[in-house]
Amino acid sequence: MITTIQLNKETKDKLSSFGMKGESYDTILRRIYALAVKEQLRNFLMSDEGFIPIEDAIKEADKKWSK
Repeated sequence: MITTIQLNKETKDKLSSFGMKGESYDTILRRIYALAVKEQLRNFLMSDEGFIPIEDAIKEADKKWSK
């Protein structure tokens, strides 16, 4: 299925700067989307949100499982 989207000229020009000769806008957008997904995954995996430093984790483990 093919559809039409409206872009202003500035956006179209910026988008076309990511393309190679003869590439369709669909191909360009698919490549940009794939890169964005990889970046989101990388940010998720590398996020330190909800994590504690290893030293603190060791202290907590030592408290729970003291010898």
